[in-house]
Amino acid sequence: MSRRNLVITGANGYIASLVALYNADRFDIVPVTRADVDFADPEAVRAHFSALDFDLLLHTAAVAATALCENDPEMTHRVNVESPIALAEVCRDKGARFLFITTEQTFNAKTSGAPFAEDAEPESHSHYGRQKTEVDAWLAASDVDHVTLRLSWMMGMPLHGVRPSPNVALQVLEAVRTGTPASFKVHDRRCLTYAQNLADSFTQVCELPRGTYNFAAETDGSVYQCARRLAAAFGATPEEVDALIRPDLESYADQPRDYRLDSSKIRAAGIDPGTFEGNVAAIMADFGFPEKPF
Repeated sequence: MSRRNLVITGANGYIASLVALYNADRFDIVPVTRADVDFADPEAVRAHFSALDFDLLLHTAAVAATALCENDPEMTHRVNVESPIALAEVCRDKGARFLFITTEQTFNAKTSGAPFAEDAEPESHSHYGRQKTEVDAWLAASDVDHVTLRLSWMMGMPLHGVRPSPNVALQVLEAVRTGTPASFKVHDRRCLTYAQNLADSFTQVCELPRGTYNFAAETDGSVYQCARRLAAAFGATPEEVDALIRPDLESYADQPRDYRLDSSKIRAAGIDPGTFEGNVAAIMADFGFPEKPF
C-alpha cells in the first residue's frame, strides 16, 4: 500500500513532534508551522492548505495560553475556531481525513460527573475551553470525515528534537534532582497520560470510525497525590517525598476541580491509553530510570 501524505500543523509542538518522530516511516509528513502560515488569518490558512497535496491532516496548532485567550478573544477565536473550521472544509473538499486535537478544558467549569465520556455536556469558564467546544460541535454537525481526540494532561520527557510541554513528571523530576521543593494542587484531579502512547498508536487513531474519542490514562487521586507517587518512582525516599512534594491547599479549595476523562470508547476500539501507574512505569523504562515501586 502506498504511503499517505500527512500534514501536521503546530509541527514544532510537543504532540506534533512526537507523532512525526515515531511515524516518519509510515507517512510522508509535511510539517506546517507559524512560519509557513498565520493561523490568525483563516483565509490565508484556507489558501495555503488548499495548495497542498495530502490524505490526512493532524491539526495540533492552537493558542492554548489561558491568559492570552482571555485578553484577546477575537484573535484567538480566529486561531482556535475559524482556522480549524477552514481546515476541515479544505479536508472535505479534498476527500482527506481531518484529525483534530481538543482538550479536557472543555469541562473545566463542571462541578460533578467526572470522569466525562464523549457525550457529556461541555461546560467551560475559559475562552480557550469554549473555543475548542465550538469546533467540536461544528465538526459533530458537519459532513467532514474527522476524528476528534480529546486529550488529558500529557506527560513526557525531552527527546532529541522533541521538547515536551510543562507537565507533572518533569516538574517532579526537577524537584527530586535539584532538591528544590515544588507545590502541587490538592484540589485538582486530572488524567495524567504518557504522550508516547499517542505517538505509538497514531496509525490506529487514523483508522478510527468518524467521531470524538477521549484519550486519557485512568488516574486516581489528585495532582498532588500523583506527584508524590512520581517522586517515589524517581527514587525519592519517603522523607524526601514529604520534603520536596508540597501540598498546595489553597488553589481551587472553594471549588475543587475534577475533569478526568472516560476513555472507554477508544479502548473498545482497540487503543488503550493505559493507567497512570502503567504510564509512569513506561516512562521509567523508556528513559532508563531505576525501577521503583509506588
